[in-house]
Amino acid sequence: MRLKIKTWKFTKLLLSLLLPGIIVLEAMPVTADEINNTAVFGGDNIGSFNTNNTTFRAGEADLQITKTANKSAAEPGDTVIYRVAIRNTGAVSASNLTLNDTLPLGLRLAEKSVQGSLTDGSTTSEVEVSTTPAQNRTVAINYAGSIPPQGTLSVVYAVTVTPDGMRGSGRNLAVATTATLTSNTASHLLRIRPGILSDCATLIGRVFVDKNFDGEQQRGEPGVPNAVIFMDDGNRIITDANGMYSVANVISGNRTATLDYTSLPGYIQAPNLYKIKNNSQSRLVRLAPGSMARINFAVTPAFGEQKAGAKKIFAPKSSKGGR
Repeated sequence: MRLKIKTWKFTKLLLSLLLPGIIVLEAMPVTADEINNTAVFGGDNIGSFNTNNTTFRAGEADLQITKTANKSAAEPGDTVIYRVAIRNTGAVSASNLTLNDTLPLGLRLAEKSVQGSLTDGSTTSEVEVSTTPAQNRTVAINYAGSIPPQGTLSVVYAVTVTPDGMRGSGRNLAVATTATLTSNTASHLLRIRPGILSDCATLIGRVFVDKNFDGEQQRGEPGVPNAVIFMDDGNRIITDANGMYSVANVISGNRTATLDYTSLPGYIQAPNLYKIKNNSQSRLVRLAPGSMARINFAVTPAFGEQKAGAKKIFAPKSSKGGR
């Protein structure tokens, strides 16, 4: 016996009357977008048989994204605003969406800048989106709601360009996903210009207690924390717990650093027995573009053994013999 039913336009009761040997199982939904259809038939002289399952979809979502920025070129220190538009071109809603954006080297996401809005027809409303900490420079932006058919989710966020951007490609890639869908990959190329940082240098150094007055820090000569150093451009630098400091992006050329002894009560300048030019509370250094230079300051306690030792070193030697 062969049974072939092309359409399911009959009710279960009618089919039972027309074909008394057939038991029809109703179509059961599998997911929100799928329908699974199964039939069982048999006869007086044969057993019951299950037909093959037939699954068809009522409709599917489809995601398309585009990415733009407010700048095509930027310099270290600049802020760039990106806008990603995620459109659902399918026939059903797309829910629980994640936007994965892989940022190039040197671009840092400002997490508090992330905003989302949903456009449905002529109505646009703000929606809540969240971010997941970056993994290998890939930022995940999550939307727990649904994008209706022909609706658009817009995500806007800002990034800061760091000096490392000079070593990166400037191109980032974004893709949107749901549990069952993956969009196309959208990309944007940002040209990173050197800017003023190409003419800058780095200044490092330390303030330490010089016990033997040679101007160099050795074992047992501790650093001095919270010492204040003023640059000729007005920058105020404070040493860390180890007496060290560093200043990036210093304009190249002749730079002067001065140690403020009022920030070091109980200390005075340590005399240098080998370099007279270092017997000053100011230091002059010439910085070449892209270079690094060091300026150290040696101090000594203004009382106790160190002061007595300094007096002994600088005291004139007595001549042998006598009157």
